[in-house]
Amino acid sequence: MRRRRAIAIFMTGIVVCLSFGVALAELLQTAPPATPSQAAEIAVQQKASQSALETLEVRGRAPKTGYERKQFGNGWAKVNGCTTREIILYRDLKDKTMDGECKVIAGTLNDPYTGTVIMFSKDKSSAVQIDHVVALSNAWQTGAQQLSFEKRQQLANDPLELLAVDGPANQAKGDGDAATWLPKNKAFRCEYVSRQIAVKVKYSLWVTVAEKEVMKRVLDTC
Repeated sequence: MRRRRAIAIFMTGIVVCLSFGVALAELLQTAPPATPSQAAEIAVQQKASQSALETLEVRGRAPKTGYERKQFGNGWAKVNGCTTREIILYRDLKDKTMDGECKVIAGTLNDPYTGTVIMFSKDKSSAVQIDHVVALSNAWQTGAQQLSFEKRQQLANDPLELLAVDGPANQAKGDGDAATWLPKNKAFRCEYVSRQIAVKVKYSLWVTVAEKEVMKRVLDTC
């Protein structure tokens, strides 16, 4: 029970960590038409994302030289014995079945990238993967190599930076930025771009010219 309480505490922290993008997505995915108050909130979140984007430095990608996954830590970090991966599965899956204190062995994912419903099980765990919203190799090429190892490890395990998603969609994304890859699910693109911006602001990363142009275009549709 101690570990489950730790997860609950961690989840409370996630609410604080997550930025304007989450609230925006919740509004955009509401089934009925937006009420005037909801429309106003969407406009506020859109403006916040646009303003944050303007604070980011614009530069070309640095060489990928020296990049290795271990530059961001040796696998997932642990919180009271529970890996970040299990914590994100616990956060993002519905109707979860647990094995012990930490292991999620089954559940349902409303996949944000494809808009489909995926049945997760430990026997087909690759069907659901944990995506780094700003790909780590992309982060490396846009400023992360200048961060301390501890800061890079924090980035790689930050709930703001992580989403449980469709495995094939995650593989198709690779190390692409917003200029080269966006979720197939157009209703999620505003939150996706907002999350990328929030991560880049938080960790002092930059954007390329093409990346910024796409981000601005997406935010204009929110």
